[in-house]
Amino acid sequence: MFAKPTSTAERAAFYQRIDKESLTPLWEVLGALVIPEPKSECVPAHWRYATVREHLMEAGRLISAEEAERRVLVLENPGIRGRSSITHTLYCGLQLILPGEVAPSHRHTQSALRFVVEGEGAFTAVDGERATMHPGDFIITPSGAWHDHGNPGGEPVIWMDGLDIPLVRMLDASFAERYPEKTQPVSRPEGDALARYGMSLLPVNYEAHSRTSPLFVYPYGRTREALDTLFRHGPVHAAHGARVQYVNPATGGFAMPTIATFIQFLPKGFRGDASRATDGTIYCVVEGSGRTKVGDAVFDWTPRDIFVAPSWLPVRHEAASDAVLFSYSDRPVQQALGLWREETGSGFRPFT
Repeated sequence: MFAKPTSTAERAAFYQRIDKESLTPLWEVLGALVIPEPKSECVPAHWRYATVREHLMEAGRLISAEEAERRVLVLENPGIRGRSSITHTLYCGLQLILPGEVAPSHRHTQSALRFVVEGEGAFTAVDGERATMHPGDFIITPSGAWHDHGNPGGEPVIWMDGLDIPLVRMLDASFAERYPEKTQPVSRPEGDALARYGMSLLPVNYEAHSRTSPLFVYPYGRTREALDTLFRHGPVHAAHGARVQYVNPATGGFAMPTIATFIQFLPKGFRGDASRATDGTIYCVVEGSGRTKVGDAVFDWTPRDIFVAPSWLPVRHEAASDAVLFSYSDRPVQQALGLWREETGSGFRPFT
């Protein structure tokens, strides 16, 4: 859109002189800074759960959860390797906790989500309340909240971690602290937050102390029931199927201030329209099988697989069986800044 000016010997000599003063001419780089539409360095990528799980279990033999602090394999976007990022603003990893282990308590500026993909019997504790993990549960660790994980059960438990680490790093706003003990004391019974905030009710004296949802556990059983009801009574979105957003019950807005979370049901035989949005999105397959086309890449997915759709690439889902997809993105940040944009329709290339 912006043409680069002609290069001359005199101009080149000028650029070399001012470079010593940490100066550079805007007109030489303007075309790369202000572009007609998003063009991310991130690329579409797909991680098959069976493969990652094998490596994760090997990591479980090599290092303890306590020694590692968090035994996680980071899913790095192939287009930006070395940054511990799956998109420019978001992090994704798979965490393993084995029977009898404890991941020590700490807190940090970064907001975190946990989406349980395999196993039962482990818990996560957030600011004095424990929540037992079940596959499909969505759990929030708010910014600045003490949290630890433990597994008193008899089987390995694995969940997907999603954090805003790259965003906080970009803002130079990271703080972290260890708790004096391995685990924090339990000060509220399990299910307390669900009883207070998860029944379309709020205590009359409730005062919000953050923009994060006070309901930090969203059980999959209730979510799945909502998806079934939404699908039965329709209408189903042409691109997204029966899709819902996890919300903060106190505000009706996003459950987390920097990360949007969604879950969608795609009925067997669904062939969605293409859509694209400026928020790069990470998907985790909860149930079923199908395929998704992201740009020119096509991913055939099965349960627990993870794939990423970078900003502004067309995305189109097909379901070979009834399927459920969990996803998250940085949409709250983009919408707060007035930057978010979405385009849905039939003007994209179909599957070939």
